[in-house]
Amino acid sequence: MLEMIPCDIILQFERQEMAAALADRAIGAIVGSAVADAAAQPLHWVYDLQKLQAILAQEPNPEFRSESANPFYRRLTGQQSCYGDQAYILLESLSECGGLYVDDLKQRTLKFFGPGSEYDTPINDPYRDRGGCENDCQIDGIAKLAPVVAFYAGKPDMLEKVDKAVRVTQNNDAFLEHFILNGPDPKALDAVLDQLSDKNRRLPQDMDNSVIGLPGAFQAALHGVLTARQYEQAIRDTMSCGGCTCSRGSFIGACLGAQIGLEGIPSTWKSKTLRYNSVLEHAKNITRHLK
Repeated sequence: MLEMIPCDIILQFERQEMAAALADRAIGAIVGSAVADAAAQPLHWVYDLQKLQAILAQEPNPEFRSESANPFYRRLTGQQSCYGDQAYILLESLSECGGLYVDDLKQRTLKFFGPGSEYDTPINDPYRDRGGCENDCQIDGIAKLAPVVAFYAGKPDMLEKVDKAVRVTQNNDAFLEHFILNGPDPKALDAVLDQLSDKNRRLPQDMDNSVIGLPGAFQAALHGVLTARQYEQAIRDTMSCGGCTCSRGSFIGACLGAQIGLEGIPSTWKSKTLRYNSVLEHAKNITRHLK
């Protein structure tokens, strides 16, 4: 006669399964963001709709396009955009420091983007002369946040850490955190809006009650997440809209990656992302505490 398995053993096993699923969603968010960014990079910042339509007519699946159509900068196919580079620097800092250390993040950011770097180009000189854009409230700050949200998801200081990470480059994301903690949820937006309207919300922002005030790219990214049926098609759809494809793609990729986990992200896309192995290694490192 088989002995009954003690309840405490069953509960321990269930907790381990839940923790593993949480870690997988966190890794999925980080990798999903990086892969989507790399996929969209060759069509980043294409605002000429006629040019874009001509490209899409020839290549309806434009991800990882071999020839960049970006009129502002050119990178190898499979490399990250400038947003993806910011996310990677943040991920690397979290991984090697064991958490968010703003001074370390500042130093890494300066080294990667500052004088003597590949970003030290004449096209950026006017912004450097003005000391940057400290009041910039565009989607840049959201596009890079998957690593820090994944690391601190479910912790009471998550929003504080997000705020500090954003202010390293912009002095001015509970939505992604919801998917990491809960997985797919058709009522995710309602849940997050309830949080934003909570009078006792931690770190309230002026824009909490003003959806209209959100950057247009973020509204489009939210639409992409809420209407997505599949990871690949969601990224293709946002690429077909032109403009800031990488910022939208990064956010959409993070939110969908958090829902489908690492294995749900297409292997062919992961293999084309040049930094994939490093991203995965760091992602696993910063999510060990979740297991």
